Amino acid sequence: MHIYLAPQSIEALAIVISGGSGNDTTPPIGVYRSASKLESFMRGCNVRMHVGNGSRMPALISALESANEGGDQKCLRDIIERAADPRDFLSDPERHKAVIEYLNARLAYDGLELQRQGTNVKLGLVGKPASVIGALADAMVTIDFDTVTRDLERALASADSDPEDAVTSACSIVESVCRSILIELGQPLPSKKDIQGLYQAVRDPLGLAPDKHGVSDAVATDVRTILGGLNTVVNGIGALRTHGGDAHGREKGYRRIDTRIARLAIHSASSVALFLVETWQKSFPTKLLRSH
Repeated sequence: MHIYLAPQSIEALAIVISGGSGNDTTPPIGVYRSASKLESFMRGCNVRMHVGNGSRMPALISALESANEGGDQKCLRDIIERAADPRDFLSDPERHKAVIEYLNARLAYDGLELQRQGTNVKLGLVGKPASVIGALADAMVTIDFDTVTRDLERALASADSDPEDAVTSACSIVESVCRSILIELGQPLPSKKDIQGLYQAVRDPLGLAPDKHGVSDAVATDVRTILGGLNTVVNGIGALRTHGGDAHGREKGYRRIDTRIARLAIHSASSVALFLVETWQKSFPTKLLRSH
């Protein structure tokens, strides 16, 4: 995904970030920020900005234009996502919704859009379906499952800076889902409460086998093959946590795992967890899955 903003998008961003002109009596579209607050906002996105004795808006637009021309993709993404950070609108969720709609109406011409992913807002391509991570994040909100949400956000946040921690968090995502399903079904937790033991314990109660009624033998065999692969993925995530995560400490001179491997673990764990959650919702549509 390449980010390059048209002048209209930059102006819209400036209006949202600044809250508009100080002389404007109409309610701001975004959050009104003083000169010092604007400087702090941009500094947090790794962009230098100094208002000085000038006007807030021209200084902000100039800083946004410089970032845009510089082409720093992470910086631009951070600015756009930070402009629509839901934490700035906790007391006024309707305004947050309006901000996303306002920005997306302009960003669409740049091929971009802000997409809700659980409690967060992320920048993506227009019309591109949410990733499995986004789907899992959304599911966690609808089923009141804050434990997995925290593990998922922690894994994503640390994938680059601390991949070992990201792997440990990815494993915890699956473990938390399995534990909660077993408890909600009144099933005992296995004596071995690692990811492999928990996943094995949850398979039978959820009926993780294809129903042959109305399904050809060939399809049933194919589904069994996929489920077997899912079991292999679970075992792999658990082994990676043992050998590459941070749950058991690290010896002197230990070489960090690659960030790509951490992301592989996150995406794999998210796929397993989402499948388990969707299976729960299909099998027990009237029962809420809660964190434990």
